[in-house]
Amino acid sequence: MPTLLARMTAAIAVFAAQAVLAQTPSPLGEWQYSAGIPLEKLYQPKVPDWQLRVGIGSTFEPHYDGSDRYHMLVGPSVDVRYRDLVFASTGEGVGVNVIQGPNWRASISAVYDLGRRGHDDPSRLNGLGNINPAPELKMAGEYVVSKEFPLVFRAAVTRSFGGSNGWTADLGTYMPMPGSSEKFFWFAGPSVTFADSTYMNSWFGVNAAQAAASGYRQYDASAGLKSAGFGITMIWFVDKHWFVTADGALKRLLGSAARSPITQTKTDGVCDVSINYQF
Repeated sequence: MPTLLARMTAAIAVFAAQAVLAQTPSPLGEWQYSAGIPLEKLYQPKVPDWQLRVGIGSTFEPHYDGSDRYHMLVGPSVDVRYRDLVFASTGEGVGVNVIQGPNWRASISAVYDLGRRGHDDPSRLNGLGNINPAPELKMAGEYVVSKEFPLVFRAAVTRSFGGSNGWTADLGTYMPMPGSSEKFFWFAGPSVTFADSTYMNSWFGVNAAQAAASGYRQYDASAGLKSAGFGITMIWFVDKHWFVTADGALKRLLGSAARSPITQTKTDGVCDVSINYQF
């Protein structure tokens, strides 16, 4: 029979496949896209050369940041890793761990921003134009306090090329929570997001032309703290190959994002569920 530690190691090893349609912006905490990955090496130093997990899932989330209208999305959940070096994941994007140690790593990856389209909510976005889908470059770092106290700190800086053309910075922390068993594990933790003025004005600002076309008052969104939130990530083992993951999070817009005339609600939530198979 597998030990609890072995099961925890296995659970940690599959968490990266959880984010069904990894996209920005989302009420999910940025740490939830890669939850457990730095813990895997700490509990299991000899990681297999190849790791492959595939699945399908759905997510229920707002149409856009600050929207009070929700929709359901369905898509693949994929996570491929080679020698703790290269990864291609719906959670973390496509990237490489550039430097790393037994309890830390720094990575660089390409991810994707789905943007915001006027037809997402015609009655409220008419005249504001689109924020086009765009590739993004993400630089991230993670640190685990210790094996005995597995608190994980994560920081990520993201630059959009096209779309908002802005910078964001995410800070988060999480750890395994009490109540886990051989078939169930869960993580929880908070996060905060900062953004520059270019990003903030793309998503929350209203320039003179947009004000004339939309009826919103002109509004200049400033750089600074964009949001704060709290997330929970869970996994259930069916057998050694099949597992189910679920994420939930609440995010509160702050500062000029919360005061924007575009913002319909300051608090948004998200939940997603996926069914996965690990080879």
